[in-house]
Amino acid sequence: MKKRIDLHTHSIFSDGELLPSEIARRAQVLNHSAVAITDHVDASNIECVGKVINAVIDIRDNWDIEIIPGAEITHAPAEIIDKLAHQARKFGAEIVVVHGETIVEPVIEGTNWSAVNCPEVDILAHPGLITVEEVEIAKENGIALEISSRRGHCLGNGHVAKLANDVGADLVINTDTHMPGDLISYEMAYKVGLGTGLQDKEIKKALKDNPERILRKKGLLK
Repeated sequence: MKKRIDLHTHSIFSDGELLPSEIARRAQVLNHSAVAITDHVDASNIECVGKVINAVIDIRDNWDIEIIPGAEITHAPAEIIDKLAHQARKFGAEIVVVHGETIVEPVIEGTNWSAVNCPEVDILAHPGLITVEEVEIAKENGIALEISSRRGHCLGNGHVAKLANDVGADLVINTDTHMPGDLISYEMAYKVGLGTGLQDKEIKKALKDNPERILRKKGLLK
């Protein structure tokens, strides 16, 4: 089995069903080298990022998997995404994700635009019908666009993959895990990539090179 990296999961500190330790253990069994816990945040609960830090330290010290504290800025006013991203960093988020304009939720228009223009953002999750201009800005700012295995959010995958390929923007394949069974193996993630129309080289880049680049930038991978 090839090693897998998933940079978008949720624990009991937002709407997930799993403790951070269980996310890490299930990911380890599926041969993940790294997994990020990116609970939903807005201005009301941004400090929850710090709640996973002790578990992260324990897991890093004892298990052969990199677990990363993070945050997913979700359904917040587009105008404050930059402020929230900086606050998330302050509370210990090493990965900052923004909940993009998925076609299955009423995400406020302008969220994708604000996210790709924020230097503190690492990943724009399930960005739905993102525009070419937004993809170009994401490329310029080194922000990865997400291909999602999650039901509903995955409906925009083909559009996102095509524009990212046309422009040359980075893609990552994440699960948006909320419950047992949501985490997937490298092999299943590869099939998700195939389903978007990506070619072998492009899928491997989205599964390995791009997430590793993000982790390396954070000093989490040598």
